Parts: sequence; structure tokens; C-alpha cells
Amino acid sequence: MRFTPLGDQAVTVTFGTTIDETTHRRVRAASARLDAVKLDGVVDLAPAFASVAVHYDPARVAAGAGSPYARLVAGIEDALSDLRIDVLPEPREVEIPVCYGDELGPDLDDVAKRHGLTADDVVRLHSGATYRVYMVGFMPGFAYLGGLPEAIATPRRSTPRTAVPAGAVGIGGRQTGVYPLVSPGGWNLIGRTPLAVFDIARQPATLLATGDRVRFRAITAADFRDWPA
Repeated sequence: MRFTPLGDQAVTVTFGTTIDETTHRRVRAASARLDAVKLDGVVDLAPAFASVAVHYDPARVAAGAGSPYARLVAGIEDALSDLRIDVLPEPREVEIPVCYGDELGPDLDDVAKRHGLTADDVVRLHSGATYRVYMVGFMPGFAYLGGLPEAIATPRRSTPRTAVPAGAVGIGGRQTGVYPLVSPGGWNLIGRTPLAVFDIARQPATLLATGDRVRFRAITAADFRDWPA
């Protein structure tokens, strides 16, 4: 583990330098342990690809010698000293319906042509894989999903769109994801889901969490149109 300050009210705990299953499991295990231990002063945990950001209130960190940062780091080291990655909570399985192509997936044909495939091939490959949520970031509820078939890995667009609709399903490099809110974005849009990926009035507000397994299911345009709100 490597500890570095993130401003004056957070510490980053880094577990590796690559995006892989072992590092991901360390991140999940550390997040679960810190959430269970509830160290004094910790107010939030933000797991990422290879690290966990531990946000804290310096005034509430347990008393002792040294700065609040040093005391918190010591507490984290102690809490994670016997960390195991072979025992983790069973991940949730989440299915996301997607209407692929046409106006809901304007880049589907371009992705297919780039790889010498048909649009149906791209849909089959994309919806046939099982994905892992490696982290949630960029905006509330945006989950970075690993596990995209190499045959459809596609670089981001050279010119990003200024407004990508909520629910748009895109491919960016070797990852796929769903835009939770209207925002700029440069991923290749291949479809859209009628599900609300982020809803501030819902508990939890985000549909996906780090560690979840995700599968996409193709639906028709009529299914999309008639999907219950």
C-alpha cells in the first residue's frame, strides 16, 4: 500500500498501477474493511481503479501524536494489516436493457465498419459479455465497465459531442459505460437504456456500484418507448 495526501482532508491509498482483477479485489476488500471499521473522522470512501480515496474531517480524527493525516494513515494501516482478497461479498448481478442503433445508437454502424463487422455482430458481442464495474466516477453514477470484447474495442471519438443524452450506452477504448446524465462526451454511442442510471430521489441514487457484474440485454425500439417510468 502507498499513502499520499489528497488535499488537506483526504488520503489516497494505492494498491497497484494497473487495471486488473487482483488490484480490483484489493480495492474492494479495502473499501469493505474501512467501511466496516469506521475509523474516527472518516466521512467518505471513493474506490477507483487501483486506489481508495479516504475523505476525513481532521477535527474528528482519533487523538494522538502527529498530524491528523499521520494519525489517520496509521489507523488505515492497522485496519488493513491483515487484508484478504479471497473473501469478498458476492457481487450483485445487474441487467441493463438497451435499444441498439438508429437514433439511439448513432455510432453503432461506425463501430461495426471499423472492425469489419455488421451492426448485429457488435450488438451480439456487446450484449453477450459480462462486465465488471471497476469504478464509478467522472459524474454521479457513471460506471466504468471492464470486460468489453477486444473485437469491438474502439478509441474515443476525435470530436466529442457537447451533449450526450442520459442513458446513452457507449464504448471508449476497452471499456463500456452508460451516461447517467446529459453531459459532453467522446465515447462511441451504440444504444440507449430506458433505465435511470442516476436518480437523486432514489436510495441508493446510483444504479451501479464498484464490484457489480453487469450484462446488457437487447430490446426493441417499442420496448424502449413503452418502458415504464
